Amino acid sequence: MPPTPARVVAVGTHDIRFPTSRELDGSDAMNPDPDYSAAYVVLRTDAPDGTEGHGFAFTIGRGNDVQVAAIDALRGHVVGRSLDELCADPGSLSRDLVGDSRLRWLGPEKGVMHMAIGAVVNAAWDLAARRAGRPLWQLLAEADPEWLVDQVDFRYLTDALTPGEALELLRRGREGAGERAAALRARGFPAYTTSPGWLGYSDEKLTRLAVEAVAGGFRHIKLKVGADPAEDLRRLRAARAAVGPHIRISVDANQRWDVDEAIVRTKALGEFEPYWIEEPTSPDDILGHAAVRRAVAPVKVATGEHVHNRVVFKQLLQAGSIDIAQIDAARVGGVNENLAVLLLAAKFGVPVCPHAGGVGLCELVQHLSMFDFVALSGTTDDRVIEYVDHLHDHFTEPVVIRDGHYTAPTAPGFSAAMRPESVAEFTYPGGAFWTADLARRNAGNRKERAV
Repeated sequence: MPPTPARVVAVGTHDIRFPTSRELDGSDAMNPDPDYSAAYVVLRTDAPDGTEGHGFAFTIGRGNDVQVAAIDALRGHVVGRSLDELCADPGSLSRDLVGDSRLRWLGPEKGVMHMAIGAVVNAAWDLAARRAGRPLWQLLAEADPEWLVDQVDFRYLTDALTPGEALELLRRGREGAGERAAALRARGFPAYTTSPGWLGYSDEKLTRLAVEAVAGGFRHIKLKVGADPAEDLRRLRAARAAVGPHIRISVDANQRWDVDEAIVRTKALGEFEPYWIEEPTSPDDILGHAAVRRAVAPVKVATGEHVHNRVVFKQLLQAGSIDIAQIDAARVGGVNENLAVLLLAAKFGVPVCPHAGGVGLCELVQHLSMFDFVALSGTTDDRVIEYVDHLHDHFTEPVVIRDGHYTAPTAPGFSAAMRPESVAEFTYPGGAFWTADLARRNAGNRKERAV
């Protein structure tokens, strides 16, 4: 009697929150006090080797419980799936999750449910790469182009990108892929850092971290802007003085401005030669971004971390709204949809510079950019991955930065697995950190009442 094929037997979910707001890590003009958090999912299997798949959706604190509930709502589509079938065609899971009409109604293909789909789909890709014994970037880069095209949902895209065009891009990208993979392993992928630029940091801290970034090999840093205009000017002046004229400085308004204000405020920073203005206005305002881009050149316009799906990316590219596409590994519907966005960007000749930071976003998105370099765009020119220097120690395979470059991961998977100790400590509200924190606050309240 043949052995029973291995299957997914459970979907574990965890509400993980880190108290980053207390040091103002991650602070910006729109989000002054984020607690970086992960709605973390583990696909558990009955495979003899115990292989699991890991993924997550990134949030900034309160509301993470809603994201966990959305992932839980997808459990019925996942439990019982054959590992062989799932790993041979992760797109089958993506299609089933996106195609659940009752859950799709809550989007469609946007918001909390779509992020939940992304978390589960990414966990499936982590599982597939682990079973294949390869890091995800390598699995994708070495995949058959026809198979990769089959992983992409071209519905709503064919007026801008057809499956045939995508196949031609991928076939062309295979030329010289071996040499580029070797170069990637030797040198890594260029990074830029936002670590000096959080809005809540003092000028002294900004300057110190900017100097340290350049000393560490970074040739590009980013500052948050969008609150007080005089403060923006002062901080940009301090940053430019710290890094000199030859280091790129980009700025990020985090959706703070209306279109006209975005134009005025960006031009006001012109003396410091910002490389790009990021999220100058609403992430949904395609024509607004186009207007900003026309008005603020040669400053480039970048957006994408809050773009809902491949269709909005398509329109941003069709309308000439952006110079830089910023994918987010956990915002859209996972690897499959990000493949669509990478292909669209390649078709339109627009560089992809991913959003990262947060909880684990650096760990994930490095794989997508590395695949893009090795087997699609074939270049790192004007392409960088965002890097911030916190929360990596909570992952079993954290990113490694050397001389301002991401080192190519070698461990099998999507680099998404969190350390069990971190899960136990920072699960909300019952983890060790949060229960101790509540006890401290209760003790403080009792002491105040006693006084």
